[in-house]
Amino acid sequence: MANPNFDTFNRAGTIADQASFDVGLRAHMVRVYNYMASGLALSGIVAFGLFSSPEVAGLFFQVQVGRVVGLNMLGWIAIFAPLGLLLLTSFRAAKMSVGAVQAVYWAVTALMGVSLSLLLFRYTGASVARTFFVTAAAFGALSLYGYTTKRDLTAMGKFLFMGVIGLILAGLVNMIWPSGTMSFIISAAGVLIFSGLIAYDTQKIKEQYSDAWGTEMVEKIAIFGALSLYLDFVNLFQFLMMFLGQERE
Repeated sequence: MANPNFDTFNRAGTIADQASFDVGLRAHMVRVYNYMASGLALSGIVAFGLFSSPEVAGLFFQVQVGRVVGLNMLGWIAIFAPLGLLLLTSFRAAKMSVGAVQAVYWAVTALMGVSLSLLLFRYTGASVARTFFVTAAAFGALSLYGYTTKRDLTAMGKFLFMGVIGLILAGLVNMIWPSGTMSFIISAAGVLIFSGLIAYDTQKIKEQYSDAWGTEMVEKIAIFGALSLYLDFVNLFQFLMMFLGQERE
C-alpha cells in the first residue's frame, strides 16, 4: 500500500509540507464525517416522518393497524432508486460537478429513509434507538482502526467485496425459499462484512485524499467517501437490528 502520507517528505522534502498535508487530511476526514452524519440525519427525518404520518406512509406502503403489509408502486421505486443513482454515479463520477455529486448524495440518503422507515414499523422505538447507538459505537471504533492502522487492508477489501456479492445472492435465494436459519447466517455474515468494510473504506478515504491532495477533486472525494461510510453504517445497522431489534406486538 502506498504511504498514506503520500510520500510528502520525499516529494517536497520539507516538514512544512508534511504538516500542511496532516492538517488537510484531518480537515478532510472531518468533512467526510460531517457529510455522513448529515446524511444519516436526513434519512432519520424521512423515516420518522413516514412513520409518524399514516397519510404520507400510505403513498409508499400498504399499512394496516400500524403495520406495513406491502409496498405501493411508489414504494418500490423509492427503495430501488438509490441503487439506480449509485450505478449512474459510478459511470459518470469523473464528469460530474461537485454540485451534481452533492445532489446525488442527498437524494440517496433521503430515499434510504423510506426503506429505513420499515424498521420503525417493525421494531419498537426503544430497540431501534438502542441498536443505533450500538452501531454508532462500533462504527467509531472500526473507523478509528481503519484510520490509524499501518496494516494494508487492500486484500481484505477484495474479500469483503466478494462477501457483499455473496450476501446479495443469498438474500435473493432466501426471498424465493425463506429459511430462518439462512436469515440468521446472512445477518451474521452481514455484520462481519460491513464491520470490515468500515475499516477498509476509512483507510481508502485516506489514500484517495493522498492522491487528490492539492487538486480540485478533494471535495468530490469527500462526498463519495461519506457515501461509502454512510452505506456501511446503514447496512451494519440493519443487520444488527435482526439480532437486537424487538418486534412490535
